[in-house]
Amino acid sequence: MKKIFLNICLTIPFLSFGQNLQVVPLGVYGGSNESNLSAYLIGEENTTDYLALDGGTIYSGIEKAIEKGTFDVENAKVLKDYIKGYFISHGHLDHLSGMIINSPEDSKKPIYGITEMINVLKNKYFTNDAWANFGNEGEAPVLNKYSYKYAEIGKQFPIENTNLKGTIYELSHVNPMKSAAILIENNENAAIYFGDTGADRIEKTTKLTTIWKAVAPKIKTGKLKTLLLEVSFPNSQPENLLFGHLTPNLMNEEMAKLAKEVGVKQFKNLTIIVTHIKPKGDYEQKIQEELLKNNPYKINYIFPKQGERIILK
Repeated sequence: MKKIFLNICLTIPFLSFGQNLQVVPLGVYGGSNESNLSAYLIGEENTTDYLALDGGTIYSGIEKAIEKGTFDVENAKVLKDYIKGYFISHGHLDHLSGMIINSPEDSKKPIYGITEMINVLKNKYFTNDAWANFGNEGEAPVLNKYSYKYAEIGKQFPIENTNLKGTIYELSHVNPMKSAAILIENNENAAIYFGDTGADRIEKTTKLTTIWKAVAPKIKTGKLKTLLLEVSFPNSQPENLLFGHLTPNLMNEEMAKLAKEVGVKQFKNLTIIVTHIKPKGDYEQKIQEELLKNNPYKINYIFPKQGERIILK
């Protein structure tokens, strides 16, 4: 009996420590194509316990993941059982419409976010005029399917029914409108997902600088190696028409600030999953070319494809 107990004790840390993280993109674009809008599942490798990072597209993204062999179960199984909760970065439709549309078929789960985002859900979308109130607060009747979890900025919290923890930070998306980022981590690995964000210089804020300072220690230790960060427009987009988004040049501007916090050598292990590209004309091709051509910090860029799993190592 003692030997069995010892084996169990030795096995539990092996299972719970050192797990790589994985990302399944359910939607990758920043507008126009309603079947492929911002939504990424993140969880530990070899598990089916995911947090949805935004929810612009859900059903169509799951279907694409099944089609590509990422999931081998029915759509409803992924929706109800695999997705343990949602982080919604801000209240724009391309980041939450899929979650809302699928809410009647969903199971009970939490929604994590900043107060401003939750207020949009509560007061604009989950109302009788717009849909129905699937939240646990707001206009009657309250259906209590989703429970709102208000973030305390910069304070870590557990992601329910997973081995993950999250920390939410504020972003500026056309100042003074707020968006948010979330740092997701287990014992040994971490990734940070950014909702829509403008560069500090354009937004006249220090939101991104605050995040760079906060996550720099985790990059230095090698725990944090992956950023999911938006680049919506090519460099030809005028700065006065960015509407709270980044270009490749502005990406490099922000990476220069992060490099000062971390040290240039650390960037050899840094991966950026490029999110929220606007699917307009040749924008996607131009953004990829501009990022790869002017890459002073030798960042490993990944351009995600809907439904294709990404293992973060």
